[in-house]
Amino acid sequence: MTPSRKPPGNLPAEPNAFIGRERDLSELVSMLDRVRALTLCGPGGIGKTRLALRLARMLAADFADGAWIADLAEADSPERLAQMVSSALALRAEPDRAIAQTLVEALRPRAMLLVLDTCEPVVQAAAELVRDLLGSCPALRIICTSREALRVRGEVIWRVPPLGLPATANLAAPMPDSDIAECEAVRLFLARATAVRPGFLLDAANAGAVAQICRTLDGVPLAIELAAARVRTLSAEQIRSRLAGKFQLLAQGDRTAPLRQQTLRATVEWSYDLLTEQERTLLSRLSVFSGWSLDMAEQVCVDDHLQAAGVLDLLTALIDKSLVIMDADAEGEPRYRLLGTVRDLATELAEADAGLPALRAAHRDCLLSMAEAIAGVAFVRGEPSWPQRVVMYHRVLAERANFRLALGYCVQHEESEQGLRLCVALSGYWLASGEVAAGTEWVDQLLAPAWQASQGLRARALALRAELAFEQEDYLGAARFADASLELSLACGEGNPASALRMQALVLLMTGGADRALNLADLAVAAAHRMRDDWEEGVALSARAAVLAARGDTDLAQAAFHDALESLATNNGWGVANVLYGLGKLARVRGDAEAAVGYFGDALAIYRQIEARPEMARCLGAMGLVALSQPDLPAARANLTRSVRLSLATGQRLGIARGLAALATLAAAQGDAERAVRIAGTALALFEVIGGAQAASSARRLEQLLGTAAEQLGRPQTSELAAAGRVMAPHLALELAITDAGGGQAAWPGPLTEREREVARLIALGMSNRDIGQALFISSATAARHVANIFGKLGFSSRSQVIAWVAQSWHT
Repeated sequence: MTPSRKPPGNLPAEPNAFIGRERDLSELVSMLDRVRALTLCGPGGIGKTRLALRLARMLAADFADGAWIADLAEADSPERLAQMVSSALALRAEPDRAIAQTLVEALRPRAMLLVLDTCEPVVQAAAELVRDLLGSCPALRIICTSREALRVRGEVIWRVPPLGLPATANLAAPMPDSDIAECEAVRLFLARATAVRPGFLLDAANAGAVAQICRTLDGVPLAIELAAARVRTLSAEQIRSRLAGKFQLLAQGDRTAPLRQQTLRATVEWSYDLLTEQERTLLSRLSVFSGWSLDMAEQVCVDDHLQAAGVLDLLTALIDKSLVIMDADAEGEPRYRLLGTVRDLATELAEADAGLPALRAAHRDCLLSMAEAIAGVAFVRGEPSWPQRVVMYHRVLAERANFRLALGYCVQHEESEQGLRLCVALSGYWLASGEVAAGTEWVDQLLAPAWQASQGLRARALALRAELAFEQEDYLGAARFADASLELSLACGEGNPASALRMQALVLLMTGGADRALNLADLAVAAAHRMRDDWEEGVALSARAAVLAARGDTDLAQAAFHDALESLATNNGWGVANVLYGLGKLARVRGDAEAAVGYFGDALAIYRQIEARPEMARCLGAMGLVALSQPDLPAARANLTRSVRLSLATGQRLGIARGLAALATLAAAQGDAERAVRIAGTALALFEVIGGAQAASSARRLEQLLGTAAEQLGRPQTSELAAAGRVMAPHLALELAITDAGGGQAAWPGPLTEREREVARLIALGMSNRDIGQALFISSATAARHVANIFGKLGFSSRSQVIAWVAQSWHT
């Protein structure tokens, strides 16, 4: 038997035991056999997110590409929505292409379950995205959570019910009735009460009160958890009586809100009323965060009345009362957050106290201080070590939502100075993570001419804007911003002239001016040396080396790359990896295959530590090309396949096209001209869509391959095969490339689950859906669903195609 593997995905661990909803889950699992989009609707606190996560976890193994979740609570625009979903899936934006398009194309071949959590802030944009995904991604299933339906074609709306409640007749029973103990709401209360007060039991003395609490709270899970958290200091009867008083007041108030919404609001307010004054103060101040650490709370939430030394104890008390949730970050450090309903109330309280503007300013200052502290050591020689810098990088990743809030505050209040400082501090993160489109958006807003910022800061921000433009292959824009930055830097005597000169050199290199580029690169190195900036000197030397290599001065280029390594030292892994990649390219040009593979492999190891997947794909592709030139065809196939898979996973069309072009060359080297032409056709179609000089150069090399194939196959057949390749999806071209020429394959092609593979084998034996169901002990309807999934994933329309595919893919 093949050992089971954990399916890919990013589902978070459950913070505590999931209680109840067995019948709901059974119904939902069956429903997702038949539908592709399911929206769990209901008021806040009803348990939509928790139910969606449990459902996704149950079904993850049925999807070859696993189950993933994107939290949309902070989304405030259609663009931000697409960015947040793409970020959750580790996709990167591409030049001259909307991130939503990259998202759709990346998910097109995937057999995946996607959870879009908290869609209500951008429900219309979420509906449009779901519509586009369903229309383009046949093997994708989507679960949404929202307080309102998306109303898209194909969506099934499922109203999340409250937890099961005890019957009224059982409340006065002298002993705890089994019906009371077994109902879902009471089970949840007992589980959460036991967590804060071990040994708490349901008995004759408290059963009626517990049951009445659950009925008073309408079976709303969050409300029940908040009430159960009070068992530490109150008896069940005391909780019941205090809640009863709260709900009497509620009955006299506004009755226009939905009943369960009133219930939850009243319960949160009741929990708040029971807090001490300092606990209330801290809770309202925590609303400014989108998740936080202890040191952040101690920095932002304190004043003369709330000392930093007391924050931990107060935070612990709020956790005990289920008002604050504690998670762990990537490094295992505690991290905290508020549930949406609690945060809504806390924000209202902060606004009512007239303290929200000051809190948001303190939040901005906290994030600015953090970003500048990290940037201050990230680009210098010596301590901290590279592993410590990786931890810092992941810290910035964890605070993405808070950085967006801080930048949004700066834009809202036209604070160009603080906003641009934050942008400059985040520059390394934006460039390393590939979030250059988001960085561009913020810098453009904060560079508004009418807003006040120092000239030196504006010069540095313009240099950053040039680099962001260059990364998006906007070379004209990069040149314009670099020119503006250099002019301003020279005028004010500050800024970052080394970066501006380096960008001018790189733009000329990309647009055919290598001779002038060398002069500018030399000026950049000199400027960085005068600035005593090790990072800028290292990247300027690397740029100089790239220019020298383009001119054919390989010995000088080699020396410049090694000078760059010396300047960057071993502690700045990102810069070192980029230089190692450059050395690998240079070694490949010089014909030193062993050195090239070594450099590429060392760069790959560093990129892997920060999950820089496009850069990992680039290294693997380069290693594949080196192996192809040896020729070591098995190594070439392995590395090129991994490279294309990574590019597919991150939505990088240029990487996909280049990888497929190399695989076409590999197929030709194996003597399979027909396969080579079909794969080349797919790559050519991609190059034409991408456009630009780099794509055009790669396409010309492929045309040479087609010309050689035409001499063997004849022009009519070559044209026919290339045309077939042009309409073939990239993921199918990859599967064609890695299929053994002899008719077998080392692994199953296509994104099939283990169960779908079993069904495919039975189809190949001539079984009907009914026969398959009997053989696998599943219903005929479930068998039919698996067959439909197989057709969709492989692009087939008949069982005979599946039979032929199985015969080709497996040795019998």
